[in-house]
Amino acid sequence: MTDTPDTLIIIDALGQPCPMPLLMLKRALKKADGTQQYLLKSSDPHSEIDVTRYCQIQQLQCQTQKISDNEFHYLIESM
Repeated sequence: MTDTPDTLIIIDALGQPCPMPLLMLKRALKKADGTQQYLLKSSDPHSEIDVTRYCQIQQLQCQTQKISDNEFHYLIESM
């Protein structure tokens, strides 16, 4: 049996330049109440470096998916 998150929180940072996607993620994580999953949507290609590095430092699970040249999704799970 695996633990499932209570909710999937969508963070829409499309059209926002760096560092806004990361800042929006940090704000959402501060509001976290228990284990949750976050779907961060970003159009900034530089966000991949920022978000994945931040998740490594904070020991968060992060899956990256390139939807198109202008859209990147990050599935992040807080524990």
